[in-house]
Amino acid sequence: MTNKQNSPVLFGPFEELLTMDGLPASGPIKDSNLPIIKEGGLLVSNGKVVKAGLYSDLALHAASSYSFKSKTVALPAYIDAHTHMCFAGSRSQDFMMRLQGKTYSEIAREGGGILRSVKATRQASKEELMKLLLERLQQKLRDGIGTAEIKSGYGLDEATELKMLSVINEAKSLQPIKLIPTLLAAHTLPPEFDLRGAYLEWIVDELFPKVKDGNLTERVDIFCDDCAFTVKEASYFLFEAKAQGFTLTCHADQFSRGGALVAANLRALSADHLEASEEEDLLALKRSGTYPIVLPGASLGLGMPFARARKMLDLDLPLVIASDWNPGSAPSGDLVTQASILAVFEKLTVAETLAAITYRAASALKVAKRGILKPTWAADFVVYQANDHRDIIYRQGALKPSATVIGGVPYLFSDP
Repeated sequence: MTNKQNSPVLFGPFEELLTMDGLPASGPIKDSNLPIIKEGGLLVSNGKVVKAGLYSDLALHAASSYSFKSKTVALPAYIDAHTHMCFAGSRSQDFMMRLQGKTYSEIAREGGGILRSVKATRQASKEELMKLLLERLQQKLRDGIGTAEIKSGYGLDEATELKMLSVINEAKSLQPIKLIPTLLAAHTLPPEFDLRGAYLEWIVDELFPKVKDGNLTERVDIFCDDCAFTVKEASYFLFEAKAQGFTLTCHADQFSRGGALVAANLRALSADHLEASEEEDLLALKRSGTYPIVLPGASLGLGMPFARARKMLDLDLPLVIASDWNPGSAPSGDLVTQASILAVFEKLTVAETLAAITYRAASALKVAKRGILKPTWAADFVVYQANDHRDIIYRQGALKPSATVIGGVPYLFSDP
């Protein structure tokens, strides 16, 4: 491959090149509508797509070429719109308790849950957290992820929340995946506070200004549910966050209803989880333009029903699927595996499943020019050794990428 960054490089030929261009922003998608270029190629310059088309046509305009193994399929790199990858410690003990039939709330009352991760993350040095995060991001790169959102929320105090956000921001320049940090100090009540309202006021009055001053993130999240913060508390908190210029998102309706309506009322960018949501809640999200982000990994980890993904699409919502990678309820972090299993249970088409982890996920994060392979957009794509794109979902995560390309730079992996 040429060392001249601005010289067009032709990637391919691909047995199938899925650009995801021209598909609807919301609602159902038929598999027959997927934009597939047979014997396709991708012309890339300066980290961006110049053109997608027939390899033989594009070869006339390339300064050099980069070929993968024969019979490969390429599509936009995946976008994981909801993760908790920055943490220390393990929650395997919680998992054992769950196998004994104990509920999420029971585990928390017995010293497990979020506060177990808080203790470990507070004790970890910044260097230790960075090492752990970079290891997880390497796995994400191996899984074809080009963009990932990462939340704080295992600090619940000033020093650790700022430490987590600093680690996420500093990791941006240490590896290729585009990172989107989110403040989730309102994850649960820390041991230093007796009252939830007083804790939220502390975040609003004390922590928000420090996050703003440090330019650490523009995004704020809260866990609104019976086991975390109430509808009234979440409404106050998100209203104040919005007043201070933050973009809003909300952990909503995981175990009980209410959070989705809060997110809709405040026109949050997304409402995430939604396992308990009813049609009324989903219609409110539609009216407010709030993206529904479903997290099948949490349903698998907790042994609970999936969110109503099929219903969301049929209501013309822009369904997004994310991994929710966290040490408690969703420890695998494998986005494609989780999306593939959700597709089986919720009867999603391959096109709908791929849209939910590419361009629709990009929109849910307000990430520009990612998730579609078309001119001037980021040359972020994932390559599989296969000749049929359907194998990606059909194999339910067993088919692993042979390469992930970010900004036109290929990262190659050994055969699985």
